[in-house]
Amino acid sequence: MCLSELKENRSAVVTNVEGDSRFISRITSIGLTPGCRVMVMKNDKNRPMLVYSRDTMIALNKNECQGVMVEEVTA
Repeated sequence: MCLSELKENRSAVVTNVEGDSRFISRITSIGLTPGCRVMVMKNDKNRPMLVYSRDTMIALNKNECQGVMVEEVTA
């Protein structure tokens, strides 16, 4: 599933980052790399997503989230 499909207060592990080289470079430079754990703090309909990862709060627009593939983790 892509990152934007995760509900608030859910955790996941990044499995893959898809897109052109510029997008992949930008996303990985902010710390979203395969194997990285993320927690969705906010996922409102028409607002950027707020994601907590590696002791950092990250804001991503919905289009960016489409290229970040994740697998939901329980507990």
